[in-house]
Amino acid sequence: MSQTFPTARAYRSHAHATLSAQVALDYDGRFLRRKMLTTDDGQSVLVDLAKTTSLDHGGVLVLDDGREVGIVAAPEELLEVTGDDLPRIAWHIGNRHTPCQIEKDRLFIQRDHVIRDMLGKIGATVREVVEPFTPEGGAYGHGRTHGHAH
Repeated sequence: MSQTFPTARAYRSHAHATLSAQVALDYDGRFLRRKMLTTDDGQSVLVDLAKTTSLDHGGVLVLDDGREVGIVAAPEELLEVTGDDLPRIAWHIGNRHTPCQIEKDRLFIQRDHVIRDMLGKIGATVREVVEPFTPEGGAYGHGRTHGHAH
């Protein structure tokens, strides 16, 4: 006898109803098409989207019965990048197609020892942190940038 699970076949960028649950996923985990997820209250939910989708913090998976499951950016190991010439530093990060979260006085990227070394050489201050990661999406509305490994 097979067990059936609530299934999400749709994704929206924001909630239309009160959330029935939420699920915390890191940046890589928020890029999916079909996967079994466990919500914060222990429910199993099958995600079965038509195409691979980048789920954003604050977005919702819509279950077949209309309930909505909120997406939360989970804390993960990152590099916090600061420096006197942040626009120049950001250009070097972008030139390497590295996903980057941009704030007024700091940038966040996933931990990478090669990029960290390069940033040190151009005068950036780099510090290891654990925080949610919500990098900028693609310039053409596709929601996600890709490094060279794609």
